[in-house]
Amino acid sequence: MLQRDGCGSLMFIGVFSNGILRNQVAECLLRSSFVRVTGSRARPDVDRIAGWGCKQNTRRAVRFASERGLPFLRLEDGFLRSYGVGSGCPQLSLIVDEQGIYYDGTQESALESLLQSDRDVLLGIQVEVARARSLIREHGLSKYNHAPGLSADLLRQSDVARVLVVDQTEGDVSVSLGGASAWTFRSMLDVARRENPGATIYVKTHPEVSAGAKRGYLSDAAEDDRTVLLRQAVNPIDLVRHMDRVYVVSSTMGFEALLLGKPVTVFGLPWYAGWGETDDRQICRRRSRRRSVDELFAAAYFHYTRYLDPSTHRPGTIFDVIDWLVLQKRVHGRYRGRMICVGLRRWKAANLKPLLSLGQGPALFVRNARRAAAVGVGPDDSLVCWGREPPKGVAELAAASGARLVRMEDGFVRSVGLGSDMIPPQSLVLDETGLYFDPTRPSDLENLLNRHAWSADDLRRAESVRQFIVTHGITKYNLEPRTPVSWQSGGRPVVLVPGQVEDDASIRFGCTDVRTNLALLRAARETHPDAFIVYKPHPDVASGNRQGVVSEAQALAYADHVETRCSVISCIEACDAVHTMTSLTGFDALLRHKKVVTYGQPFYAGWGLTEDRVAGGAAFARRRRRLSLAELVAGTLLDYPLYWDPLLKGYTTCEAVLSRLVEERDRRARDGTLERLNRGWWARNQRKFHAIWRAWRTAG
Repeated sequence: MLQRDGCGSLMFIGVFSNGILRNQVAECLLRSSFVRVTGSRARPDVDRIAGWGCKQNTRRAVRFASERGLPFLRLEDGFLRSYGVGSGCPQLSLIVDEQGIYYDGTQESALESLLQSDRDVLLGIQVEVARARSLIREHGLSKYNHAPGLSADLLRQSDVARVLVVDQTEGDVSVSLGGASAWTFRSMLDVARRENPGATIYVKTHPEVSAGAKRGYLSDAAEDDRTVLLRQAVNPIDLVRHMDRVYVVSSTMGFEALLLGKPVTVFGLPWYAGWGETDDRQICRRRSRRRSVDELFAAAYFHYTRYLDPSTHRPGTIFDVIDWLVLQKRVHGRYRGRMICVGLRRWKAANLKPLLSLGQGPALFVRNARRAAAVGVGPDDSLVCWGREPPKGVAELAAASGARLVRMEDGFVRSVGLGSDMIPPQSLVLDETGLYFDPTRPSDLENLLNRHAWSADDLRRAESVRQFIVTHGITKYNLEPRTPVSWQSGGRPVVLVPGQVEDDASIRFGCTDVRTNLALLRAARETHPDAFIVYKPHPDVASGNRQGVVSEAQALAYADHVETRCSVISCIEACDAVHTMTSLTGFDALLRHKKVVTYGQPFYAGWGLTEDRVAGGAAFARRRRRLSLAELVAGTLLDYPLYWDPLLKGYTTCEAVLSRLVEERDRRARDGTLERLNRGWWARNQRKFHAIWRAWRTAG
């Protein structure tokens, strides 16, 4: 749920559209709540009516507001909307206009009024405007940001000059409201050819035309020795960089060309025309002031648009959106082709499909290597599998095709609830070298920890994350309430022994003498004969999902107490040392500056921060660097995993996921549903049934 901070008393806005009614981003940025207007009646506490832009279905809402003397708000996506196109990508910015809307050239909008006024729109924000404009240029940010950069083979190397003619979708209201028509586009193309006799004319279709969702005005333009149709999806900023001149009707690409310093000829009446920066083929007599490109940018992108902070789910700034879009581009840029996932169970595939739709379109899920080969694996593709060992034939297929072989696992702070209970993850590890828990070979994490040099800002961020985790008691699954322990240790040093899943790969491949929970308890007692030893069973084992059960009688042969009530974090906070094979609890203990003794080769051992009992381990031989705790945290939590925001359907930061997990865990603790996530055979298996049913229902 998005947050509506700073509302004071909650305000209600009446809407006629179900789409707006469900728009949580708009509610957040308006700091109000939408309510449905039914028939001719609205709640008495509705003080405004809202509709989306200038759509046909807003007329009823406009009439309703006018008849009752209520303000009418036209809502629209901002100029930096989202990473992808369509309703599946929630918008990150919103325009709210009580006068009109920016693309309606037939009347004034709040943006036009601002630009026509005497207001100094750059006052106090010159530095921020310059920074935002620079970041947009540097990272190629636009309204939609999923398109790849311009491939060199799309341009003719023999070009003397290049002119871009920007097409739009048929029926785009900004065309008709900008005094243009289909004839205008044909005329624009003819004029561009006539005014630039030696240039190659590149006609670019709209992103939604490229995606196959709509048709453009110039979709059928004839290609010849001077004309090239660019139907492919391509980053608009990158495309404009390679052009000498740009022709538009009302597309925002015209303004993006101005941001890049390109001459722009305009045949319609978009919001940025008529202020002295464009070559206008229509005149708007309402616009008599002269405004610079920086002033246009400040008015539209700073004053006129509201932004969501995707990390906090609260109102934010343009820089919050820029940072988030840059993150999406960076993550998606790691994988050029398709993500072809092999051998995943249907419920796991359903949970992971959104997170893995990184390359060209949605992730593909196939049963085995034969099915993967049938989809035509190429060198740009990635073959993705779960865990250490790829399914039979997958490694060979990757080698033969040149595709990447990517191993996948849950991240270190995963969810509120167990993965074995089919609860979707909010973090994921994709590793092209090995996997962090497999000490028999290097991993991307190990290579990162061995080689990377973190900046002072990185280390400060890592320390902030560490403190947040410690303060809020965050773990991988966040299931147990933080109840203080009530052990009677009699003043003896307390040693915590966390149980593990005994068939876990980190134990099978990273442990030698100590390989079971019972053996670990025995070793801890031998090392600390006089200590107060606490055994904490693993939640997956305690739930009956995984292997490694130690009976209470067996445990108490070495331990003084078996802890099943308090969280592992409460146990860590109350202990003096942790003895573990390879458990993530050892890493949690390091975060809290506890002594950690390892009997295997976990990812956090061998860097000088733990006391390691395995001699001659292959992983330890590779780990020759000594790390600070902040460096370990930076590599492990900030750089290695991917983090996912299921509400905004995009990649996010470690800090954002930590905050979401705390909010969900605490909410569940208050309403009593936290304990039920880990208790009760019937309730847990009912959740599994529903997860499997959803996976089958949404298959394909």
